[in-house]
Amino acid sequence: MSDLLRYDGRVAVVTGAGNGLGRAHAMLLASRGAKVVVNDLGGAVDGSGSSATAAERVVAEIVEAGGEAVADRNSVSTVEGGQAIINTALDAFGRVDIVVNNAGILRDKSFKNMAPEFLDPVLEVHLKGAFWVTQAAWELMREQKYGRIVNTSSAAGIFGNFGQTNYGAAKMGVVGFTNVLKQEGQKYNIKANVLAPGAKTRMTEELMGPMGSQFRMEPELVSPIVAYLCHESCKVNGEIYSAAAGRVGRIFMGATKGVFNPDSMTIEYIRDHIDEIRNTEGYIIPGSAMEEMGLLMKAKK
Repeated sequence: MSDLLRYDGRVAVVTGAGNGLGRAHAMLLASRGAKVVVNDLGGAVDGSGSSATAAERVVAEIVEAGGEAVADRNSVSTVEGGQAIINTALDAFGRVDIVVNNAGILRDKSFKNMAPEFLDPVLEVHLKGAFWVTQAAWELMREQKYGRIVNTSSAAGIFGNFGQTNYGAAKMGVVGFTNVLKQEGQKYNIKANVLAPGAKTRMTEELMGPMGSQFRMEPELVSPIVAYLCHESCKVNGEIYSAAAGRVGRIFMGATKGVFNPDSMTIEYIRDHIDEIRNTEGYIIPGSAMEEMGLLMKAKK
């Protein structure tokens, strides 16, 4: 299809948009007609400090290119901050159609060395940040019967990565959060999906290793899937997409057929049938907790 997807009349809030992936998302949406709130606290990679210049610099780029944007430097990590970010959109543009929860920090430590000062801020920014910003926009989206939400997870949360128990827990929490948004938002035409991105940014450049030079890891190669998930024509809901270096794919969680033996379910039965329990042949991809329970109904027949 040759028709360009546009976002004219739509207002997008992109958190953590002063650099890297968030900047690329904001720039792309603005280039296609969206009015954008560029949120960024302007802190260091570990979340410390703040500066107004990061968000304002991106706004200047958007305006120079002919787009519309305003800067916001509230923190995503509190109820008040999330509301203030959405208020910035309302004050400037009168509505909110799109929320891209991208803000993030890193405080990596091995699990044995993980302490509250490394765990709490990461949970507050990644998981609670997505929660509070989205909740502030939620009622608006319900009332207008339209909304598009993209929450940023990570392969570190979905598949694991050494030294990132805090980050992984937060990022997998984002997936569970999105799964419920899918259920509660679908009758209001609110769609929520998950991005698991890979890109060379100031947060990841030290973690990339050889991949940073072997592949094209620029954030601009991730933003198209984000923008598509934000478009009114997007039909998918509650799904996870991996994007890096020009590759886009779907990540999903499946459930095996398993075994059914209520009369003789013992430890030894599990031992003797573990291969059958683990067998992925004929797996399903449940769309809800009730669909997963449907496996039990099928097994009983």
